[in-house]
Amino acid sequence: MHRLQRRLADFAAARGWEPYHTPKNLAVALSVEAAELVEIFQWLTPEQSAAVMEKEETAHRVTDEVADVLAYLLQFCEVLGVDVLDALAAKIERNELRFPVAGDPTSDRHSSE
Repeated sequence: MHRLQRRLADFAAARGWEPYHTPKNLAVALSVEAAELVEIFQWLTPEQSAAVMEKEETAHRVTDEVADVLAYLLQFCEVLGVDVLDALAAKIERNELRFPVAGDPTSDRHSSE
């Protein structure tokens, strides 16, 4: 992951884009790219959306938008010094505590919190 972040940073630096890669601009760009991903699915039925990768044209669009979303997220994290994998691991851990599995004997201690 770090190599990809470095590659993205080098790509931007080679083009003189660093002044534009502020946290605000990267967050906006991330939002735009996520919206472009959503647009692919906008009017599809649940069945059609589940089959979106079966058609080469839509599969290509989905993978491109996923790449754009990830690229901007990684650049955003690089600029702010967020370790994306550590952040995700911490969030999963907090969610495991907040939303215990029903019937899990350890879940009783969390229900009174």
